[in-house]
Amino acid sequence: MRSQSHPRWPREKKHLLSTSIPRGVPGTSLRRTCGSETGSSRTFERCLGCSRSRRSTSRFLSQRLYSSGRPVRKSHSKKSVSLPLKWFTIGQCWRYERMTRGRRREHYQWNMDIIGVSKVRAEAELIHAIVLLFERLGVTSLDVGIRVSSRKVLQAVLQMYSIPEHLFMEVCVIVDKLGKLSREEVEKELMQAGVLLEAVKGIVEVLSLKSLSKLEEVLGSDSEAVADLKRLFSLAEHYGYSEWITFDASVVRGLAYYTGIVFEAFDRAGKLRAICGGGRYDRLLSTFGSDDIPACGFGFGDAVIVEFLKEKGLVPDIARQVEDIVFPLDVELEGPASKVVSSLRRKGRSVDLIEDKRLKWVFKHAERINASRLVLVGNSEWQRGMVRVKNLSTREEYEIKIDELC
Repeated sequence: MRSQSHPRWPREKKHLLSTSIPRGVPGTSLRRTCGSETGSSRTFERCLGCSRSRRSTSRFLSQRLYSSGRPVRKSHSKKSVSLPLKWFTIGQCWRYERMTRGRRREHYQWNMDIIGVSKVRAEAELIHAIVLLFERLGVTSLDVGIRVSSRKVLQAVLQMYSIPEHLFMEVCVIVDKLGKLSREEVEKELMQAGVLLEAVKGIVEVLSLKSLSKLEEVLGSDSEAVADLKRLFSLAEHYGYSEWITFDASVVRGLAYYTGIVFEAFDRAGKLRAICGGGRYDRLLSTFGSDDIPACGFGFGDAVIVEFLKEKGLVPDIARQVEDIVFPLDVELEGPASKVVSSLRRKGRSVDLIEDKRLKWVFKHAERINASRLVLVGNSEWQRGMVRVKNLSTREEYEIKIDELC
């Protein structure tokens, strides 16, 4: 398989996420995961939603699933954890599909989940974490917005038009194409799925709303969806990120397991696909044999955000975090060089030992990875209890006693 050229090596792209994500928001802890996992057909049916999609799931069985639900499936089965749980992971994921800009067959993804909280505050916390990441990367609300809606909006509209419940999942997949396909094409697919023309027009009309007050006029002030969304926007004001979020009824997210608030971050210039997305999935965990537990989470892949940062000239410098390069000028000085490395590391320095290279190569390598200093271990200096240090920022070069090197 020929892959598209990556702007960074995979480990560096993972490092972009791991060094930028807001630690401790919202009180999350890192959970390491295995590299891949085989999923059951029930999981695919719950996630993909419609029979047309299920026909292709056999091609996905060896590839890693989006990890929502896996934290509790593993830990809750032990009956030894207390809720709520707040976890995040950064894992390598694969998908089998046509590659486009910002969508690759292999990528790293930051997942964050809150398990055991039924109130909208959990979604508010997750969106806050996303906003903090954008801010750390130098992105503003003028560059990126977060569209918010609720699956309960679509459920209410389908009930208004007496749409059979068994069509709900397929309708979710189709209406998720609003904005990607023309309105006429979406309406055609809905009718092909068995939705009557009058209902199709009504569904598309409601899902085109961009005003929460207009939605309230349609669904009524007692609507659970409206109440949830009002609460979320109120919390956004308190958190201080209200300028980032906007209501958009067309946001349903394509995966059928979502049950409540859904959201996705988007490029306001409209050049790229969704940057990240997520929502509430209160009934997903029963797929794994657990009781239904309130849960919500999001996935934030590196592919789109890297494209976006390149577009804006905001790609951070994530060169290796090596402070000192230690280089023995003679093969016989391997032992003394190792002592210097050990001493510096014990003093908290990040150190790399380079051997069997020409001095010219070592200089270039140290500059390429933005090391702070080059420590040269030579025969004459070592006999005097000294080493030679070159400061790569100031170009200053000097000798220093080994026990004074820090």
